[in-house]
Amino acid sequence: MNKINERFVTMESKIQNPPKSLASIQKETKKLKFKMASDPMVGSLLRTLAASKPKSSFLELGTGTGLATSWILDGMCENSQLITVDNDAKLLDVANKILGSDQRIKILNKDADQFLEESCQKKERFDFIFADTWGGKYRFLEEALNILNPHGLYIIDDMLPQPNWPTDHPVKVKSLLNDLENRKDFYITKLEWSCGVVICTKKF
Repeated sequence: MNKINERFVTMESKIQNPPKSLASIQKETKKLKFKMASDPMVGSLLRTLAASKPKSSFLELGTGTGLATSWILDGMCENSQLITVDNDAKLLDVANKILGSDQRIKILNKDADQFLEESCQKKERFDFIFADTWGGKYRFLEEALNILNPHGLYIIDDMLPQPNWPTDHPVKVKSLLNDLENRKDFYITKLEWSCGVVICTKKF
């Protein structure tokens, strides 16, 4: 193992104080054999960023079983609200069972594309968007960015090559990154870390 890899292993081992709900969600996720779970390092980052947005409106596109959701909630203040969206009812059952009693969260069984269309029509606005599914990332990107408030955060992951990528997926990733980098209304930072994370802040 080279020195860089050793350093990252050490960093990952130092993730402290995970959300209390995380172990239960991980256990249920394993039972379902769900293999698209969020990296704990990304979760830790999401919590850190969420904590920088007090009294804010949060949106997660792609709930899954609620692994990343638990980190976001853990960083949110009591006066913030989170809407999380997924079209897989079986996965959402886990999130509902473990996180659903939290008054700050609304868990929606809905297609992300449809949600984004409706949000644009209703002129809803969010301060923090984590797009972890195709809707709001590879589809309906403009809609997702339009409903983000000025100074809001837009975060995506899985930007580094993954074993389960289809053969044509690298082209889609490159196109998405080029699109974001060429925008004048966002500051963009790409992190070659974990599974590959991009953090964008809306200027105006």
